[in-house]
Amino acid sequence: MVDSIGSTPLNGSGSVSRVAAPAAAPAVQPALQQAAQQAPAANTATQLTNLARTLAAEPPIDSDRVDEIKKAIQNGSFPILPATIADRLLALRLNWDGHDAA
Repeated sequence: MVDSIGSTPLNGSGSVSRVAAPAAAPAVQPALQQAAQQAPAANTATQLTNLARTLAAEPPIDSDRVDEIKKAIQNGSFPILPATIADRLLALRLNWDGHDAA
């Protein structure tokens, strides 16, 4: 059985604190806004190529999200479930999708 991470309580209190959902990476948002604000033109392919280069220039890392996860791990509120991790590792090794019918 493959459960999503955080679906089972980690501590004895019966609840697991959730970390906020990830937002789009800060480096990606300005590039997307810039592309959306530009008027449609004949050189759309060039604009898309430039956008792809801009997005590929930096890894899509949301440093605020990384900091939230680090803090949650440090204070013990980040759900680390060994059984779920083991299930996911086996699924990856066997190229199995946990959402497939049995």
